[in-house]
Amino acid sequence: MEDSRAKKIKQIMERKEDHIKICLDDPVQARKVKTLFSDVHLMSSALPEIDFDDIDTSVKFLGHKFSAPIMVGAMTGGAELARKINGNIAEAAQDLGIGMAVGSQRAGLYDKVLAETYSVARKVASDIFIGANIGGAQISEGFSVKDARKLVDMLDADALYVHLNPAQEIVQPEGEPTYTNVLSGIKKFVDGVGKPVIVKEVGFGIDPDAARKLEKIGVSAIETAGMGGTSYSAVEYYRARDMKMKMKERMGLLFWDWGIPSAASLYLVKKAVKIPIVSSGGLRSGLDVAKSIAMGASLAASALPFLRPATISADKVRETMEEFIYGLKCAMFLCGCKNISELQRAKYVITGELKDWAQLS
Repeated sequence: MEDSRAKKIKQIMERKEDHIKICLDDPVQARKVKTLFSDVHLMSSALPEIDFDDIDTSVKFLGHKFSAPIMVGAMTGGAELARKINGNIAEAAQDLGIGMAVGSQRAGLYDKVLAETYSVARKVASDIFIGANIGGAQISEGFSVKDARKLVDMLDADALYVHLNPAQEIVQPEGEPTYTNVLSGIKKFVDGVGKPVIVKEVGFGIDPDAARKLEKIGVSAIETAGMGGTSYSAVEYYRARDMKMKMKERMGLLFWDWGIPSAASLYLVKKAVKIPIVSSGGLRSGLDVAKSIAMGASLAASALPFLRPATISADKVRETMEEFIYGLKCAMFLCGCKNISELQRAKYVITGELKDWAQLS
């Protein structure tokens, strides 16, 4: 039994380390599909009638105050390098007053050492919004409310994220493409975990039908996580190639660009539901954040831009965060918006491919 448990822990750590290294070293971005935020054009104001230094980027989300409507999206945990990454992100987020989420936490239930690669975030950052995380496939397999509470307690988390990743599961060498009863399982978490439940994708986008179902069962927010940034079909392609799993490798190539572009997912979900929305999936600047807020998002999340800095130091993470926040403020100034409420009412125009997607709403 001990040998089996040790083998399982080793497999988890190797997979988590693979994900980190691949995202650092290999091309994992969508190839042909774009986020379509380039099709969103904020109306520029030649007379902003505000001073840049007076702009207030603060916002409240699920009862928590953020200095800016920005989160570092769920990335990692369950490997030694993940401890450093989560710690550096948490330290920088604490300094700047923004939020973060950790990667899928099931690994933390197997071993105390693995749990510490997640819990380091709360040890470093006592005040910020932190999201715990579990996958839809695990819910389908019977992951219990009791265990979900353990994930929340591991971090003293402010919310539980449930990530949906069917496209990743079909490519991943150890994938678990089991998705029956996920919705009813999420409902049990909503009723029994005692914290807000946020449902997110991992880069393939939330569709409006799914969003309506999630709103109906009482989830607190939805993170759209559309296509155009990191493709987890691509990430798993590299792992399948190295493991010489030819069918999985071919599926990784076939579904590399699968999904709903990020701006399209945000636009369609905003039209479908009234609960708060977090925009994510390939956001690479404060301007992308500003466009997301104008389109109706309550927050915007980004992950990959913070990964490499997080392998170096909290200071490097902070520099990237500050650039995002400064870019957001610049966009607000150019639109004549002195706070986030005004940015949420800012005028914008959509063109190109995004306009075609918008016709589905």
